[in-house]
Formats: sequence, C-alpha cells, structure tokens
Amino acid sequence: MFGKKDHLTVERGRLHISGADTVALAQEFGTPLYVTSEERLRQNFRAYDAFSSADKYFAVKANGNLALLRILAQEGAGADVFSAGELYLASLAGIPRDKILFNGNSKRESELVMAAASGVRVSVDSPEELETLARAAQSLDRTVEVLFRVNPDINVQTHPKIATGLRTSKFGIPHSQVVDVYRQAMASSHILPVGLHCHIGSQILDVSSFVEAAGRMMDLAAAVTSADGSVEMIDLGGGLGIQYDPQAQPAPSPADLAAGVLPVIRQRSAQIGISPRLVLEPGRSIVADSTILLTRVNTVKDAHVTFVGLDAGFNVLARPMLYDSYHHIVACDRADQPAAGSYTVVGPICESGDVLARDRLLPPVQRGDVLAFLDAGAYGFSMSSQYNGQGRPAEVLVAKDGGAELIRRAEGPSDLMAGQMIPSRLLY
Repeated sequence: MFGKKDHLTVERGRLHISGADTVALAQEFGTPLYVTSEERLRQNFRAYDAFSSADKYFAVKANGNLALLRILAQEGAGADVFSAGELYLASLAGIPRDKILFNGNSKRESELVMAAASGVRVSVDSPEELETLARAAQSLDRTVEVLFRVNPDINVQTHPKIATGLRTSKFGIPHSQVVDVYRQAMASSHILPVGLHCHIGSQILDVSSFVEAAGRMMDLAAAVTSADGSVEMIDLGGGLGIQYDPQAQPAPSPADLAAGVLPVIRQRSAQIGISPRLVLEPGRSIVADSTILLTRVNTVKDAHVTFVGLDAGFNVLARPMLYDSYHHIVACDRADQPAAGSYTVVGPICESGDVLARDRLLPPVQRGDVLAFLDAGAYGFSMSSQYNGQGRPAEVLVAKDGGAELIRRAEGPSDLMAGQMIPSRLLY
C-alpha cells in the first residue's frame, strides 16, 4: 500500500507512523498537523552514505524546522541556505559554518555582508554579485571562499517551475562565461575561488540528467584548471526525486545516483589532475517521505462531483495548486478498507484553485474523519502561509519508540498580528 515506506503501517485498520496512531495524534494535537518520523529522517540521510566521501548539505528550503535540522546536524549534514533566515536556522541547529553554503540568485547586500561576517562559503550567481561580495569582504577585512553557480543549459524531465538548469533559468552564470568570472575572482584580494556549483532542478527521476550535469561540470573544471584556477570543490546540487504515487515507477535511490555520477567525477578528475571534494544538496529525498500531513474532514458535499472539504488547503500544502502535484491520501481510521467512491478533495480557502486532489478513490468519507497526505515533508510547512487568516499548523516529531513530541505549536489569532502596528493617529 505504501511502497517501501516501512515507517507507515496499518494496525487494526488505523494508519500508524513509526508506531504512533495517526487518529490519536490528530485528537491530541489537533489538525491540520504535520507529523515526522525521526527514524525515517535519519534513514533517508544515511542512504546518502553511497557517496561515502562526499559532503551532504541538506537543502534547508525543503524544511526549515529547527528540530529536524538538529537531527540532521547530528547525522553530519551540512546546509544549503537561501537567505539570512535559513543561515540563522542552520547555525542554531549546530551545523558547522564550514559546511554551510549560502546559495541564491538575488541576495541582498546585507545578506552578503552577513555571509562574509559568518565565515560561510558563498555560491556566487553573477559577476555583479561577486563585486558586491568582494566589497563586503574588504570592509570586514575577511577572505570569503566562493563557488560559482553555473547555468549548465541542461533540460530535465520535471515540472517547468522546478527546472533550474535550463538556459532560460534565472539561476547561475552561463557556462560560457564561468572561466572569465573565475579569473575575476582570482584577482580579488578578499575572494578565494574554490570550486563550481550547479543545480539542475527538483523531483528528477532520471539519473542520466545528473550524469550529463556532472560531465558538463567536469568540462568547466578542466577549463578553469587550464586558466590556472584551483577547483577544490564540485557541488552537483540536489534534485533527486521520490515516488509520490505508490502505483508509479519507483524512484532512483541515492545508490543509483552514485553509480551514475561517481565514475564520471573520478575518471575526469584523474584526467585533469585534480582531486575535488564532491558536495551534494539533497532536500526532498531526505525529508519528503518522513512526514505526513493529517487533516480533518469538515464537510462532504454532493455536487457535479463529491467534494470533501478539509481544514487544510493550499495555505498548508501548496504543492498541488502550484505544480499539480500528487500526494497519496489515506483515510486514517479506514486504512485497510477498499475504495467506495471517487472524491475531489478541497481546502477551506477562498480560491477556486484550492484543490488538493481530484477524483481520488477512497473508502467512505464523512465529516470528522482524519485523512493523511503522504510524502508531505518537503515544501510542505516551508511553503505554508496565513492566507485567509488561517494560522499555520503544528508539527510533531515521532521518536523510534512511537512517542510524540510537539516541535512547533499551531498558530492562533494573535500570531496573525505579529509584527503589525497601528499608527497612533488611527486609534482615536
């Protein structure tokens, strides 16, 4: 029923996650509710041991919960961060600063100053950004190690909105310009260029795309080396997809990715005469299937289709509306029952696009039931909002023994006013 998700089981008809009864969790903590299996999160990170000598930098944008980042820090993860806020979270979680890469295509000057002051490595996205970072480093009398984000011009089979290595993408320096920008950095007294970085997209299920990217990056490494540059690191980004639909073809594993990519890196490195450290930035493949979203049924309405209205919409799980993404749904207290009807599952938000699933075959659904959306750990809470005055949901961590701990409280009405101020002239 769940593919290879052995942390999900059915006991006496109810869905359990790492031994915890999901119906009981919904009753105790309320809904909507994100629930993460700690053991599954650790297992997923350890699967990247297939890249034994590589550094694994977790993509914090996928899930920035501090407790989960702390677990990954314990496992030895670094961090790929996209903002000052994510840098702050990674540092609080105990991730060493020499294992943090500050990424992004449009960094604020204040963020570049913060990166330089913090001593983290920066992925430079443009010549102009390089100049701004150099000024920041000089003002602080710091030397900043940099990688260069490359636009490799590679087409991948994924949703267009999450393909980041296309020639038309906003990310990275065109690969034809990289050597010149590398030379520019080599001439700077406060910049130390140490390598190359790319990221070709997300939810990629074809390993050959990563192999192509590795080859393109090694071509650039050869060109930089010929220009007397030092290539100490090659960062291939993340993007390995997962199997969202249990009926679909299984996704490649980190071991499959390693089998495709490592021979290219090793062979070309030997030819060029370099020994770069490999860096990966997995996010989705580590955290997605560790987490489920529990949501309660508010209403069942027969119209041109049968609508199931939930207490969670795209304010809680945005991916279905943004990308037409599939998340498998399980009726938590009828998890072993056969389908009895077709339902269109919607949220409470005042938008026609607030549809989480169409024409899903489910057991009989009624008001008060708890439904679980699987594989919700990546780009779930991290993309949630307070739209329509809806507070963001709580998060719970389930330990190996099935015990549940609150790791983020649910927001209430007062949280909607955080940071707001009424000018005194409007008070009278």
